[in-house]
Amino acid sequence: MPGDFDTTSGGFRYDRRLVASLRDAGDEVTVHSVPWRRYPFGLADAPRTPLARFASGTDVVVVDELAHPTFVALEAETPVVALVHHLRCDEGRADAPLARALERRFLSRVDAAVCTSSATARSVRELVSTALGPGSADGPTGVPTVVAPPTDDQFDPDVAAAEIDDRAAADPFRVVFVGSVLPRKRPLALVDALSGLEGEWTATLVGPQPDATYADRVRRRCRRRGVTERVTLTGPLSTGELAGVLRRSHVLALPSAHEGFGIAALEGMGFGLPAVVTHSGGATDLVTHGETGVLVPPDGVGAVYAALSTLASDRDRLARMGRAALERHQAHPPWPETVARVRAFLSGVVDGQADRQSAVVAE
Repeated sequence: MPGDFDTTSGGFRYDRRLVASLRDAGDEVTVHSVPWRRYPFGLADAPRTPLARFASGTDVVVVDELAHPTFVALEAETPVVALVHHLRCDEGRADAPLARALERRFLSRVDAAVCTSSATARSVRELVSTALGPGSADGPTGVPTVVAPPTDDQFDPDVAAAEIDDRAAADPFRVVFVGSVLPRKRPLALVDALSGLEGEWTATLVGPQPDATYADRVRRRCRRRGVTERVTLTGPLSTGELAGVLRRSHVLALPSAHEGFGIAALEGMGFGLPAVVTHSGGATDLVTHGETGVLVPPDGVGAVYAALSTLASDRDRLARMGRAALERHQAHPPWPETVARVRAFLSGVVDGQADRQSAVVAE
């Protein structure tokens, strides 16, 4: 793992829960941390952090893909599995070409990959296939993958369809954003979209603010758009406090540039909230456009405004999509299924059954 294992994020929460569940199943799991440096300075740690130092006495080593700069020159006799929430090169950052080269090098050397969404699994296989080349003996897929999605482990909302219908008719229209206040999550685009809405509305932005300068920029944008009194940046909230916000809201909006899975969308759907989320990444595993939410492009503001405006003005549609979102949440695979899938896949890697000739994909 890179950095502090107790870091507050959906990805780290997934990793912690997976470790705990594997231990509960009788597996011996040891967690090691390597420095998490500003990208890509983890490369400096590579010469003095060989993976072999963590592999002694183990059957398999699982590396969170966030640590790929440290292990870009991967060499290990023990099988190595990457745990990939999403690829940095898919985020649309200025460093995407560098990230693509480093991630391609790392992932082409691992034995397999556990991915949290089908979109991430496709990205991994496509990236590795470009490293192997069309004439590679390893075939077009390159690296075996399995899709093991997160589940909503924070809440047990017990929301009824009648509650969704009653809430849909209430004013003001309430929007919630759940995620770190960072450029990739595009809170500025959300503020711009909200500022064009007619009628009464409020918005609550919940989540850590790791970059104080950027969080101040979001507040300045609210002032410039004249919506300071309507938009609240709460910072992180306890599970109970966040549940209260979700229960009162009408829509969850997270117009990120990219999401590996989008656990916040799933959590919101458990409260009957349609999700306005990007079509770039794993949210497409959760959200059916026009039924359980709205998929918007990973750039621009117009589609976000149009989605929110439609739901604010058509409360029957809001209620209908809220009920569908709740049904989708209830149909999501339970966590024991995810753990069983990961354990079986890791066992296959150890036993040599995860053959590079054909990727193992559960989507």
